[in-house]
Amino acid sequence: MGNTVAGVEQGRVTTVSWRADASSLYAPNGCRKYLNHAERQRALAAMSLLKFDQALFALTLAWTGARVSEILALTPSSFQLEGGTVAIQTLKRRKHSVREVPIPPELMTQLDRTFGIALAQRNSESAHRRLWPWCRSTAWRIIKRVMHQAGIIGSHACPRGLRHAFGVGTLQAHVPITLVQRWLGHARLSTTAIYVDASGPEETAFAKRFWEAA
Repeated sequence: MGNTVAGVEQGRVTTVSWRADASSLYAPNGCRKYLNHAERQRALAAMSLLKFDQALFALTLAWTGARVSEILALTPSSFQLEGGTVAIQTLKRRKHSVREVPIPPELMTQLDRTFGIALAQRNSESAHRRLWPWCRSTAWRIIKRVMHQAGIIGSHACPRGLRHAFGVGTLQAHVPITLVQRWLGHARLSTTAIYVDASGPEETAFAKRFWEAA
């Protein structure tokens, strides 16, 4: 399914084309790779049942669309409390690349209260100390526990399932695709475009009209 998006570059209007491949949202066995809206809501609710530091890790993962290793690398210096953003180093890029992603104010407040971010930023040593000094396997177990509590099973019941859910959800909320691309740290727009073909609420509304008419 072909798609185009208009943008502005150096004062002139440009058009970027891509070809989205919906099959990228499914595993070879046909299993969905992303959490749908209802599953994401259940996962967010299950996160509140975790220990506080674990809950904040899981929520930061869910609300940024970042990778586990990228969240584990965060330090107090990564956050702009007044601006409400977190600077995430895109670890899959060969060149040094940092992207800023906004997070909900309530989450930022809880992070500051729990980890003393504002105070830690005043000291060069504490400002660069990781918030979550865990290994990747520990982080994965936390998210798997969330999925279990939320009753989510399958190939999407993992951290990447949350990342894909972020991509699908932001586009279905009409966030510009170029902004979603930056938030996810994608080098190519075609990578972000796979989320366009996920069936959203607008498609369901059209289908409902058909059902009612029939």
